[in-house]
Amino acid sequence: RPTQAVCIPAIHLHMTAATMQVSQKDFQKAQEQLKLLKKDPGNEIKLKLYGLFKQATEGPCNAPKPGMLDFVKKAKWDAWNSLGNLSQDDARQKYADLVSSLVSAESASQKEEASPEEGRHDGYETLIVTTKNNITKIMFNRPDRKNAINHQMYREIIKALEEAGKNDSTIAVITGNGDFYSSGNDLNNFANVQPGDMEKMAKDGAVLLKEFVGHFIDFPKPLIAVVNGPAIGICVTVLGLCDLVYASDRATFHCPFSQLGQSPEGCSSYMFPKLMGLAKASEMLLFNKKLTAAEACAQGLVTEVFPDSSFQKEVWARLEAYASLPKNALAVSKQLLRSLEKEKLHAVNSRECEVLTERWLSDECVNAIVSFFQKKAKL
Repeated sequence: RPTQAVCIPAIHLHMTAATMQVSQKDFQKAQEQLKLLKKDPGNEIKLKLYGLFKQATEGPCNAPKPGMLDFVKKAKWDAWNSLGNLSQDDARQKYADLVSSLVSAESASQKEEASPEEGRHDGYETLIVTTKNNITKIMFNRPDRKNAINHQMYREIIKALEEAGKNDSTIAVITGNGDFYSSGNDLNNFANVQPGDMEKMAKDGAVLLKEFVGHFIDFPKPLIAVVNGPAIGICVTVLGLCDLVYASDRATFHCPFSQLGQSPEGCSSYMFPKLMGLAKASEMLLFNKKLTAAEACAQGLVTEVFPDSSFQKEVWARLEAYASLPKNALAVSKQLLRSLEKEKLHAVNSRECEVLTERWLSDECVNAIVSFFQKKAKL
């Protein structure tokens, strides 16, 4: 059964007060602009638009609260109800402002696509993949979603790693576009799933995750993470499988697994205690401690931290120097460093995915994710 999209109603107001005519005009224009967007803004934005539209046209929420397992209707109700007593005028203005920001972001993205980077690889929608100066750069490219990883992005990262492992580049680099490195799993991966589809969703998700992490374990060349901003969840856990991790001093590292009723992945249950010791790993993986870049470096997760003002310049100069080293010597040396642990890492990955499948099907996890969406809707 396909997931149900959040519908955004589009009706026009008939207002009489002269002082509201400009607001009404902007509101109607925003509705028309929204229809012209080519890129899906994602369910989180759709919910905000839905709530603001209902508030603008009907005032404060007056609908009965849907049942707990009716995820779609409940998410829509929460988005509307969270606006409280926001005036209809203010709701119209916020709606128009949000649509305007979406239009601007899409326009900027289209300009960037019109003049692609040198050496850019075709066939990617959620990533920008380029090969230049013996470096394959894999850049997360969902800046409007804080580079959250949806199912499509998982598959594209797998594809990019496969290509980078086979092409003529010497090293591969993973980084993020915009202010975030990545906010981790896009929780819309879990939204709109009907109760009868939960088991299939969990099993399919575990298969995809296992393949994703497996590509980090098996990557044959030096793999370097350039963490340009906050990093959350899966994009943090696989850092333990990278050969170097360079971070801006504004980066943070957060694994809120227990907060979401879930459990560690990315081989972090093995690599983090090995890198930082059991107590520090437990503080991060069990109790959701967020690390600064300096703390992550002191604990061994990050190789080196750079001032944000000079981060890109310093790091890329260093990476270009690495990429000029003999390619085969680097690849062989990496295999010597990693070969003894590959079998162990694959076993850890399999076990973590088994446990996560169980967690995703638990009431505790479902309730934690529902609670997360409720809190976001109130922001």
